[in-house]
Amino acid sequence: MKFKIVNIICVIVLICLSVICFVNDSSFLYLLIPFFIWISLTIFGAYEIRFNYFLNAYHRGDNHSEKVISLTFDDGPTEFTPRILEILKKNNAKATFFCIGKQIEKHSEILREIHQSGHLIGNHTFHHSSKNGFYSAEKMIKEIISTNQLIKSTIDINTKIFRPPFGVTNPHITKAIRKTRHHVIGWSLRSLDTVIEEEKMLFQRITRQLKPGSIILMHDTSDKTANVLEQLFVFLQEENYRVIPLDELLKIDVYEN
Repeated sequence: MKFKIVNIICVIVLICLSVICFVNDSSFLYLLIPFFIWISLTIFGAYEIRFNYFLNAYHRGDNHSEKVISLTFDDGPTEFTPRILEILKKNNAKATFFCIGKQIEKHSEILREIHQSGHLIGNHTFHHSSKNGFYSAEKMIKEIISTNQLIKSTIDINTKIFRPPFGVTNPHITKAIRKTRHHVIGWSLRSLDTVIEEEKMLFQRITRQLKPGSIILMHDTSDKTANVLEQLFVFLQEENYRVIPLDELLKIDVYEN
């Protein structure tokens, strides 16, 4: 992992600079340079899952020549999920839903509908807390396992795919994933549908960044996203793109046998 490599390099640089500063009677303030570089890389790596700084995650399909993509939806199930399912059914497309445990408790029937419609189910922790990045490894393990258990008790599957809330990663999450042995799924195209209010801007952001092999991150939490999804399918058809399941795109097993 890049995190370990960067740590080793920074330690070596700090030792070398310390010796140089001591021998030449130079200011030890120079030691702040590699320190700030390390801090910057660590913060960037924590919030940019595509950097694979703390752990290895899947971000896109390997076959970039074929015009295929996968759609993923986070933070459900919600009251907006059934409309997303209707649009997917209308376009004969299968997606992946990374579900939150507490949302499954509220909308267990919708989770069943997602599963019965042939879509894939992933783990998105139980609480999806904004403090997720500060959880201990033990608490992260509990968040992941409790969600898996709830999914199992609801639709009788053991999902092997996990997406960390907000895409935040750190050593504690890495340790938790080693324990639970999930595949970590990132994205290559973040729609920002929870941030961008205007549908036109949202649609343009997605279509301008779309490439063969893309994994698109959206959220089944608003009518806005559903409206844009309808427009997106028109665009995909015009551009001869196919939407395929995530396991087919990444060539991985999503569920335990």
